[in-house]
Amino acid sequence: MTERSRVQGRAARALLGASAAWLAATAVPALAATDELTLYTTREPALIQPLISAFSAQSNIKVNTVFVKDGLLERVKAEGARSPADVLMTVDIGNLMDLVDGGVTQPVKSAALESAIPANLRGADGQWFSLSLRARVLYADKNLPLTSFRYEDLANPKYKGKVCIRAGQHPYNTALVASLIAHDGEAKAEQWLRGVKANLARKATGGDRDVARDILGGICDVGLANSYYVGQMKSAKEGTDARKWGDAIKVVRPTFANAKSGGTHVNISGAAVAKNAPQRANAVKLLEFLVSEPAQALYAQTNYEYPVRKGVALDPIIGQSIGELKVDPLPLTEIAKYRKQASALVDKVGFDQ
Repeated sequence: MTERSRVQGRAARALLGASAAWLAATAVPALAATDELTLYTTREPALIQPLISAFSAQSNIKVNTVFVKDGLLERVKAEGARSPADVLMTVDIGNLMDLVDGGVTQPVKSAALESAIPANLRGADGQWFSLSLRARVLYADKNLPLTSFRYEDLANPKYKGKVCIRAGQHPYNTALVASLIAHDGEAKAEQWLRGVKANLARKATGGDRDVARDILGGICDVGLANSYYVGQMKSAKEGTDARKWGDAIKVVRPTFANAKSGGTHVNISGAAVAKNAPQRANAVKLLEFLVSEPAQALYAQTNYEYPVRKGVALDPIIGQSIGELKVDPLPLTEIAKYRKQASALVDKVGFDQ
């Protein structure tokens, strides 16, 4: 069974339980869809289909999903006022802010969205909303005596030749560097990048799961990666490579050295209502559904992500391996404004060379 089919199967099982509970609670008649909306998404349809199916079952609104791997902003701009897009969904705060800055979104005022999503995880003017969270955490050799970690520690010379990480220009890492700029200033962020580069056990490349793979292989001891990959690896079939990688690591939630209230850096999946949405009311209904308790439970169960809504149970693997998340309270908009500086710094220090 492939990784994708395994995820799809898991999603289907979660959908049956969660959507059944939702339908029972809301007592919606099983009628044919009488309305519709169009969703443009950079997220693989298989990962969000359980949520879309549950929404359609609850609302009788058909969702036309259009997967746009690259060039979402350019496409919506080119379509202009004739664009059929009602909701725009991305898997990175930078890409979501590009849509806002590009003028293809519109503000939404919704008590349901504002009560479910903390203020630091949505646009102050209602232009965008977080739907789920993925923490940038430390993967470490399970035998290392580590119980706490600061992001800044990754540049400590004691980790020379012991660090693995994917490319610095990947959005997951430029978002982290932008956070470091916001917290510590550009000069210290550059110093950190140079320190991490000096500590690399191999070139900054590959994916997040490759960090766990290389820890198992003895290439490195620590590295940064996203939290949801832990669920994917540790839920894999016994004896598979992915399961071996997951079993080789432990996970620590890092914090920033000078952040008074602590908290771990997160990136998001998020969405906005398109500027020229033909079905604006339905678009808002979809966003409100996606932050409801049943939908947030689906995010946790199918994708191993952290719910953005408080009080929703984590997937057991994430709960046991990582635990409850304390999010860095710095507003994502404050972080996102340093994205270009972060990218320039990565190139300046030759991090990916």
